[in-house]
Amino acid sequence: MFFSNAFSRDVVARAVKVALAGAGSRALLACLCFAGGVAAAGEIVEEIVVVETLGERLGTAGSVGGIDTEALAEIRPTHIHEALVRIPGVWVSRGSGHEHLTAIRSAVLTGAGACGAFLFLEDGLPIRPAGFCNVNNLFEVNGEQAGGIEVWRGPASAALGGNALHGAINVSTPDPEVTGLSLEGGSYGYAQVRGALAAEYGDHRVGLSAHGSHSNGYRDDTGYGQQKLSLVHETGIGAWQVRNTLNASNLNQETGGFVRGYKAYDDGDLRSTNPNPEAYRDAWSVRAASHWSNGVWRITPYARRSRMVFLQHFLPGQPTETNEQGSGGILATYAFDSRRMSGHLGAHLEYMEGSLTEIQDGPTTGSAFLVGTRPPGRHYDYDVDSIMGAVFYDLDWRLGERWRALHGLRVESLGYDYDNNHLVGNTRDDGSRCGFGGCLYTRPPSGDDSFTEVAGRVGIEREFGAGGVAYLTAATGFRPPQITELYRLQRGQTVADLESQRLVSFEAGLKAPGWSVSVFRERTRHYIFREANGFNVSDGRTRSAGVEFSAEWGTDGHLFSLAGTYAVHEYDFSRRAGGGEVIEKGNRIDTAPRWLGSARWRWQPGDAWYSEFEVNVVGKHFINAANSHSYPGHAVVNWRGGLRLGDRTRLFARIVNLFDTRYADRADFAFGSYRYFPAMPIQGYLGIELEL
Repeated sequence: MFFSNAFSRDVVARAVKVALAGAGSRALLACLCFAGGVAAAGEIVEEIVVVETLGERLGTAGSVGGIDTEALAEIRPTHIHEALVRIPGVWVSRGSGHEHLTAIRSAVLTGAGACGAFLFLEDGLPIRPAGFCNVNNLFEVNGEQAGGIEVWRGPASAALGGNALHGAINVSTPDPEVTGLSLEGGSYGYAQVRGALAAEYGDHRVGLSAHGSHSNGYRDDTGYGQQKLSLVHETGIGAWQVRNTLNASNLNQETGGFVRGYKAYDDGDLRSTNPNPEAYRDAWSVRAASHWSNGVWRITPYARRSRMVFLQHFLPGQPTETNEQGSGGILATYAFDSRRMSGHLGAHLEYMEGSLTEIQDGPTTGSAFLVGTRPPGRHYDYDVDSIMGAVFYDLDWRLGERWRALHGLRVESLGYDYDNNHLVGNTRDDGSRCGFGGCLYTRPPSGDDSFTEVAGRVGIEREFGAGGVAYLTAATGFRPPQITELYRLQRGQTVADLESQRLVSFEAGLKAPGWSVSVFRERTRHYIFREANGFNVSDGRTRSAGVEFSAEWGTDGHLFSLAGTYAVHEYDFSRRAGGGEVIEKGNRIDTAPRWLGSARWRWQPGDAWYSEFEVNVVGKHFINAANSHSYPGHAVVNWRGGLRLGDRTRLFARIVNLFDTRYADRADFAFGSYRYFPAMPIQGYLGIELEL
């Protein structure tokens, strides 16, 4: 079942290929998106088909926060960071354009496998295949028009699988209930058109949400164009409720590089410049799923495709990377409920075909060492097929009137079949040797790798008061090595002998309507990083502890909201790392503020209009592993408001960075200099929304 050898992986791969590829990709998409319309449709039930949420799947013992569709409609984020800042323990650091880096109960992680520490889902399904993530994955989902966004803080691998190491973000495909159109314009050439369509045809419901946006960018040569689409079809077939979804995205952006120099984000001349006007990122994705539920069984086949091309402007020589993948699978769960126990049994099977190339068009500039070790030509060219299989269960014991216990377990196996299409070793692409001990880029020989992991979760909770819950949980998480960590090697490392990264977490909390507080302690082992020789290794350790809190209260048209985090994240080992970094045990992990917070005051005296002020705080933090350089932190104030002109018309406005604060979206110290992504100055946005 868990593909521990090449033979079993090959058998399953062929079976899944027949199911996914045999009928053709167009036929597959048609089948997934309109399955309800192909068969004789039965009577549709009155309730809308709802995909199981993270909270439902994982139980209440733990920290699951969310943003509903009404809040997202008011935030109208130009970047998903603007929405997720409301959830304690979460910092999605904004990059250039729609790029981002993620932190959930962790530092803001960077590098080849940083995205593997977090699981990004859409309607409960991973948006990328296991091992083939990208740090900017969230720009592929329609978070702007989502039916809601959930965030699980802490390890969720027992229920959701690998990559849910530090947490998970689940974006729900929207279910439009009305047909409408909105137009919005703003600073730096920003413009957006949104549309929603809701219709019923007999026993079928169809909903379409789509938007396109454009911006010239604040910094030089940092404009973008982006389009997203979400299509939902719902019906009933006999005893089954069917919800078919199709989600697609396209992004074409000019990318900005770091601005260098101490506090360059505060320099009126430097902050709007772009030292890499040639940089770009073009990416598209499409995902289709068919959710079938009869109250006991949930069966979901799905398919995905994505492709991305971008200039690696941050590397000497600036090679171009092209990566793409086609994948699909099936997720099935069985629900049971007895007098004292309820739960789910499930299985998940997935297959992927992926590829990556890296090509440098021209010679490297710089020192003799850089020129000699980073030659032009083809650096990497490989294909990877993968098979992932898992079985899991979640149990809920009712121990009494107010007590209950939770337990979950998942066994997951992931196998890679790597095929190198280039010369083995670290030669130039013509086979000649580089000076200075060899070329930087090393291509390992073709081969197989497999990883089998077990994750568990146990918790106990007690109800108190009116809807309050006290809980205590212990959980483990894991994330297998990502494909780029295993096969995109450097400096003569021919084999990356990596372990799956593991995390153990303990959490206690209280939550009730209007407030919550949680205390956590976590440790990771087999932390994967690049050491001083440029080798990918997995012998690091980290430790974290903190408290998260949120509260909301209101009176007489006023609503006050608060979300905050105080946490300490430390290295638990000593080692010389890549880029000249020196890690000492007890050092704070870089880009890990102790304090993160968000507060809001909303005033809505009636139905006609509302006004909301928001302040977001990022605390002081170190920006290198040696803890010798830091960023002072910042506080930014935003305002939003809306005015209803009638039953079908609404005006809305936003002022982002109301006091024109000069700060950095991201700060770093590397290669002997400070580096920043300067944040945008004050921005204004105005729009109109029409219900048709």
